[in-house]
Parts: sequence; C-alpha cells; structure tokens
Amino acid sequence: MAWIVLVVSGVLEAVWATALGKSEGFSRLAPTVVFGVGLALSMAGLAFALRTLPVGTGYAVWVGIGAVLTVAYGMAFGGEPVSALKLALLAGIVGCVIGLKALH
Repeated sequence: MAWIVLVVSGVLEAVWATALGKSEGFSRLAPTVVFGVGLALSMAGLAFALRTLPVGTGYAVWVGIGAVLTVAYGMAFGGEPVSALKLALLAGIVGCVIGLKALH
C-alpha cells in the first residue's frame, strides 16, 4: 500500500510543480489552487509512505517520479526542447527508481 501511495504522491509532485509554474507567482487563481491542493496531497502521501518505507528510498522515488513527469509534461505541452540525450537521462532516472523499488 505504501508503494502505491508513494507513486501517486510522486505524480502529484509533478502536478504541483507544473501548477506552480503556471501560477505566475501565485497571481493566477486556478493554478494557485491546484498547486496548494496538489502540494498538500503529495506531502501527505509522502508522509504516509515514509511511515513504512526507508526515508532515503521513499524520497528518492518520490522526487524521481515527480521530476521525470514534470520534464515530460514540459516537453509534451510546454515547448521544452526534446533531445535523445534528455530522453536517455530521463530513462536513467526511471531505471534508478525501478532499481530502488526492486532492492527494497
């Protein structure tokens, strides 16, 4: 259960990070609300997962999921440049997250 909550929390990290960028310094209401709700739920899920998972592993997985999804969203919808090297590096992060899960 902790792993499922951790993955969902990692997805929510990408949601709040993306909403933060779209909030334009908290001057736009809808993205600011999405940021606040996403942040609160993401942190609550991380806290729940860390009750049973090691802090280092849980945090690394949470950050890895959030980082990869945030960059992927930026490349797909935000005009962030795509390159083979960037995709390979993101695949490396995904591989590391899977490796941390496999070792636990």
